[in-house]
Amino acid sequence: MSIYNEPRIKDPITVAIREQLEHRALWMYVLCDEANKKGLPSTEYAPEAIKRVGLYQGALLRKKGKKGNSLKGLKRSLFSIFAQAIFEMKIRQCDDDHLSIDFHYCPLVKAWQKQGCTDEEIRMLCDHAMCGDRGIAESFGCVLDLPKTIARGDDVCEIRFHRPGK
Repeated sequence: MSIYNEPRIKDPITVAIREQLEHRALWMYVLCDEANKKGLPSTEYAPEAIKRVGLYQGALLRKKGKKGNSLKGLKRSLFSIFAQAIFEMKIRQCDDDHLSIDFHYCPLVKAWQKQGCTDEEIRMLCDHAMCGDRGIAESFGCVLDLPKTIARGDDVCEIRFHRPGK
């Protein structure tokens, strides 16, 4: 396996929260795996279904953030100090039209690794999962770019929200 994904932060509370996220990733993996076994490739339903969740969550985050479409509001609502510890994030840029974050650890990838998923399966599951973030971006009038991901074997996930043309 060529994917390196080991946490540096290992305090008990962070580990416990990561385990909850791993459990969610396990559900996603098992649902996709069972559908695949029954002849329905996850690529035919998972991206759209997960994006629907992202659109729903994005609408809630816009209300919660009280900043409309500003990515400053998204950062404050979704990428709190707690989330930053869980994913070992570094905020690179944040203004109304840009939010750039580097994730140095991914509990979802860890869950899929624990299940013995191949690197190819992990890349696909990650792409499915990121459809939720793409939905959040869309609800903020933005797009999401992923120049690097841990699931593709990179040392970091570069999460880049930006407003088109900005």
